Amino acid sequence: MGLSDTPAFPLPRSARLAVFASGRGSNLASLIEAFPADPPAALARVALVVVNVPAAPALRQAQAAGVATRLICWTRYSGSRDAFERDALATLDRAGIDLVCLAGFMRILSPAFTRRWAGRIVNVHPSLLPAYPGLHPQRRALEAGERESGCTIHLVDAGVDSGPIVLQRRVPIFDGDDEEALSARILEMEHRAYPEAVRTLLQGDAHERSETASGASP
Repeated sequence: MGLSDTPAFPLPRSARLAVFASGRGSNLASLIEAFPADPPAALARVALVVVNVPAAPALRQAQAAGVATRLICWTRYSGSRDAFERDALATLDRAGIDLVCLAGFMRILSPAFTRRWAGRIVNVHPSLLPAYPGLHPQRRALEAGERESGCTIHLVDAGVDSGPIVLQRRVPIFDGDDEEALSARILEMEHRAYPEAVRTLLQGDAHERSETASGASP
C-alpha cells in the first residue's frame, strides 16, 4: 500500500487521535501540545491515550492533560497478543478514533491489527528508514560510522518499521557522540517532526519526503 491509498483526509471535522505509549511519553507530550483535547484544535485533538504499562509516566501525563486514558495491561492477558488487541480495537471503536499514533509503544502489533487500521496508524522511528529498522538504531548508526541520522514518521504495515514514509528529518552525528547524545538529539527532532507529520497526513498532503535539518555543533 502506498501513501496514495490512504483514507480520504482531511475529514470534514476535527480528527480524533489515539496515542499508544509504553514509557515516559515525551512524544505524547508533543502531540498533546499540538492537538489539545480542550479546547480541541481545528484539525485534530488527542482524544484517547492507550498505555500498556501501569507505571508508565505517559499514563499520568495524559490524565494531567485531561485526556481520556485506557490502561490495557499486556500481563492481564498472560501475554496473549490476540486478547490484548481485541480489547484495544474495541476501545478504539468506542472512542471513534480516526488516527492511531504509536509513541514509544513497545509492542509489535499483529498483521490483522495493522490491516484493520491500514493508512490510519503511524509510528515514529529514530533512524532514516529504511536504514536501521528495529532495535537500537542509534547505536547501529554510530557503529557503522554514519555522519548523519534522524527520525522517520511512517505508516504502519505488517512489517517492522517498513511502512510508507510520511516525513523524515535529519540530524548530524558529531565526533565524540555516544548513543545517549545521539538519541537525545534525535528525540528533540522527533518532538517537532511527529506533529508535523500528523498534520501532513490529516491535511491530505502526505507524500514521501525528506528534509535536512541543521544541527548546532556541541
